[in-house]
Amino acid sequence: MIQPIDYFLLCWFVLAGLSTAYVAYDQFVNNPEPTVMKWGFILVTLYMGPLGLLLYVLADKEPRPGEHEQFTAPLWKQGVGSTIHCVAGDATGIILAAAVTALLGLPMWLDLIIEYLAGFAFGLFIFQSLFMKRMMGGTYLENVRKTFFPELISMNAMMAGMAPVMSLLMMGRDMRAMEPTELLFWGVMSLGVIAGFALAYPFNIWLVAAGIKHGLMTQRQPGTKFHLVQEVPVLWQVAHGEGHHGHTSHAQEKERGMPAHAGHVKQHGDHGDGHNMQRTATVAQVAALSGVTALMLLVGIIGPWFKVNLSLSAHDVGGVIMPPGMIMDFDTPAEAMREMSAVHPRQVSYTAPVDARGDLELQPRIEQGVKVFDIDASVVRWHILDDVYMDAYAFNRQIPGPRLRVTEGDHVRINFRNGLPESTTVHWHGLVLPNEMDGPAEITQEPVKPGSSYTYEFTVTQAGTFFYHSHDHPDRQQGLGLYGALIIEPREPATQPSADLDVTIQLQEWLKREWLTYPAMLMEGALPNFFTINGKAYPSTDVIQMTVGQTVKLRFIGSNNNFIHPMHIHGGPFEVVALDGETLLQQARYLADTVNVGPGQRYDVIWTARRPGKWLLHCHIPHHTTNNNMETNGGGGLTMIIDVAE
Repeated sequence: MIQPIDYFLLCWFVLAGLSTAYVAYDQFVNNPEPTVMKWGFILVTLYMGPLGLLLYVLADKEPRPGEHEQFTAPLWKQGVGSTIHCVAGDATGIILAAAVTALLGLPMWLDLIIEYLAGFAFGLFIFQSLFMKRMMGGTYLENVRKTFFPELISMNAMMAGMAPVMSLLMMGRDMRAMEPTELLFWGVMSLGVIAGFALAYPFNIWLVAAGIKHGLMTQRQPGTKFHLVQEVPVLWQVAHGEGHHGHTSHAQEKERGMPAHAGHVKQHGDHGDGHNMQRTATVAQVAALSGVTALMLLVGIIGPWFKVNLSLSAHDVGGVIMPPGMIMDFDTPAEAMREMSAVHPRQVSYTAPVDARGDLELQPRIEQGVKVFDIDASVVRWHILDDVYMDAYAFNRQIPGPRLRVTEGDHVRINFRNGLPESTTVHWHGLVLPNEMDGPAEITQEPVKPGSSYTYEFTVTQAGTFFYHSHDHPDRQQGLGLYGALIIEPREPATQPSADLDVTIQLQEWLKREWLTYPAMLMEGALPNFFTINGKAYPSTDVIQMTVGQTVKLRFIGSNNNFIHPMHIHGGPFEVVALDGETLLQQARYLADTVNVGPGQRYDVIWTARRPGKWLLHCHIPHHTTNNNMETNGGGGLTMIIDVAE
């Protein structure tokens, strides 16, 4: 249950189950309907839920003993019965085919064709020609021939309603609708059947009125409680001149304005007279309806091609969920959909405590003079605020990943294991190292598959502020939390400016909508609505405690993917002492109160606490200092407090 719609669907299917149970009980215990129609109402109620129950009660449920024929006589009710019979057979074939084709991973356009053929075949050869054979009379092949065009018209209309519902919703934002293992798949099937029923209903009314299809019928077998004898109220029989067996002639039906065989009473041993129905339809009328419904079917199948990519299959998209507002069209590839999709909550392997912090320094172990670090990637649930969490990708179950601190000249080995549901790599941003250790997937190394490992090993030849991040689909993976600081101390400490405190500031942008976390991107529907410093949004960000006269080195790291963040400090200017890991010469250093930190950039600045008080450190784009467009305690997002005491 990961989306609000899931709770609605759960309630809907509970109601559908209860409705189906009631219809099944009442049909077999209290209603004199032929068996095939009993099962028709049961199946349609299973597919349409409470709407199926409503149709049964309004159109077919015998109100009082002996009144079924009279109650079901109106043409609109006969049309309901005809449509029920059509939908029960056709929809069963369609739904079974949809489940099979989805499991096989067939493209959606082929899926629709197979569903149509399966629905038509199931309706014609089983529900019409086989199950109705005893009632219709004649041979099985004769029944196939006689019911072909009525079934074609009805099936075309129903599929014309179902096809666009299935195409647009299955290939819509929430593609769990393509997976038979998901409630949403069956919800789309249910809605599709409802749409198909609504579109097929007026055509079935005409087919019944023209004597081409049966509507509702009555079956009163001797020896059952439904068999009418003279002692039973004869309101309907006497009023219309019926005999003791309650058999209504076609002439009587016509005089009453009833369609042929409306409310027809089937007695025990009656082998059917379906082929003797009074057909009033002309060949031209049947041909016209066949052509019109075929055109409707083509529109229903082809129309969605202009909105969604019907060349994709359930296997291609993998049940992903797109961010609200993302523009998707008929040529959006599956890879783009997977790249933009939400982190599936079922993939979360660890839930961090609400107060958990990222950027914790990872201590190496020494093996034959080599500093060895072990890091892994996994899916975690991470709180950026006490009441706001992200389902994210993380190194060592923290965001940002652990801080790796080494010294210029160290030989390091990083053992990496991939616990993500997708491949990934690690890139060491800004470092001079062997090409095969650089990390770009498909360029310098094969992607590290889920469950696999890779070892990065190199000698550090630089000093300064660096960071590491994913370089396999980094717009998704880095945006979801795969980054961490790499601090390289100089071999000669005096060569770099120092301060009393040393604080790393890693920036990030997040997108959280409708309970799900998406990778924030600079495109429609994917713009971020949360922002963090070191994995937390204000007021959950850390507070820097200082006293007047102290200095702090702030290492700004553009570990974010999208925006340039003008990072500003109140209370006086700071000195810019390093850029992108390179220490500036004394004469090149300068004073500023704002630096524009772009993705991938690093600034080292030294700020002096001049006066006591709470001084803001924040991004100077006001929207980036809000949480989902709201301020909390005077700010949000990319905001920190420097608390200076006397």
